[in-house]
Amino acid sequence: MIRAFDLAAFEGATGADREGRARELDRICRETGFLVLSGHGVPEATVQGVWEAARRFFALPPEEKAQVSAPYPGYPYGWLGPNREALARSKGEDTPPDLKESFNGGPLTRPEGIADPDAYAFCYAPTLWPDLPGFREAWEAYYRALEDLAARVMRAMGVALNLPESFFDSYLRAPVSALRALHYPAMPEAALPGQQRAGAHTDYGSLTILRPQPGSRGLEIRDPYSGQWTEVAAPPGTFVVNIGDLMARWTADRWVSTLHRVVAIPGQPARQSLAFFHQPDWEAEIVPLDGSDAYAPVRSGPYLRAKFTATGT
Repeated sequence: MIRAFDLAAFEGATGADREGRARELDRICRETGFLVLSGHGVPEATVQGVWEAARRFFALPPEEKAQVSAPYPGYPYGWLGPNREALARSKGEDTPPDLKESFNGGPLTRPEGIADPDAYAFCYAPTLWPDLPGFREAWEAYYRALEDLAARVMRAMGVALNLPESFFDSYLRAPVSALRALHYPAMPEAALPGQQRAGAHTDYGSLTILRPQPGSRGLEIRDPYSGQWTEVAAPPGTFVVNIGDLMARWTADRWVSTLHRVVAIPGQPARQSLAFFHQPDWEAEIVPLDGSDAYAPVRSGPYLRAKFTATGT
């Protein structure tokens, strides 16, 4: 069962109530690494604006969407068409390509002075904008709202880890987060053997904030203890938040990055979702918070790039 967490209630709590809510967040992140987030404060109009923008984009003919496709293999932003990604390959499983397409965008600002040229060639590369009235404005409004929300969630997580509330702020001066709009076409009666809408994988960064389409089905997590797959249901108006590999590494596996997938259910209608992949600054050095040598230090950006390149087809 995926537990719920009310962010606004935590932020407004004091004393023993606040401590209890922080312990609950820690427990959720230890047990499944997945939670349903309410009290997030993201205006519904902002969500609906990007929903509609993404819907109009995915409704375009393929040749028009291709005008903003990645200009070369490995370019992270723009349209990624069908049969281009197999997420299960990041876990060493050779599967047919996932049944989806996506539009991807990166940070809205580009900081100066980063010594590593890969930062500008990868995470800070320009987003390729489609020629759709209002698309960029809606996308950027949602991105800003989710960047703010992610920072608030990270502050709550700092408290849950018995750290100062502001502990993670210094790692998030210029995050290399990405926003992905996903479209899963209507399912035929049967997919290829081993094929899913999104193959079983873990996310790469600190955390992911997902907005699923109301009433949609197929998102499942694998229980870290029993190995059983469980469907994730999110009430309308909420987000699904999950821990990524980088946060598991950061906490020396105190918190879990849980395997999840979007299953191919025969006869299911088309489905849409929005995934915000939160990632600390390119140069942020990630070392285990408990002071152990459980993991060697890594830099956030290069770590993300290495993960990203494992999923291409």
